[in-house]
Amino acid sequence: QVQLVESGGGLVQPGGSLRLSCAASGSIFSINAMRWYRQAPGKEREVVAAITMAGSTNYADSVKGRFTISRDNAKNTVYLQMNSLKPEDTAIYYCNCGLRVGGQYWGQGTQVTVSS
Repeated sequence: QVQLVESGGGLVQPGGSLRLSCAASGSIFSINAMRWYRQAPGKEREVVAAITMAGSTNYADSVKGRFTISRDNAKNTVYLQMNSLKPEDTAIYYCNCGLRVGGQYWGQGTQVTVSS
């Protein structure tokens, strides 16, 4: 099993920045990719960014150029640096990991609110 714990959410003004963290523990050797998802009220959950264990990254079109996903292997932590935040970025952000043998785990989510 893998445990994922997110942190770093909060309230920020439009144009501001936040950095989310996702600390992984447990059977982390079985992870092949980490992702950040978000879910806004009344909308489906969507993938925001992904990073493989090889370091390849992908981003949703809506966040390209503004968000950066990265990882610190020594700390077993994945980050999502969010810059130039917009009100439409308001959502609960979830950390997710996919396993080499199939299956996935989710964190509990952290609220990000972009408002003046």
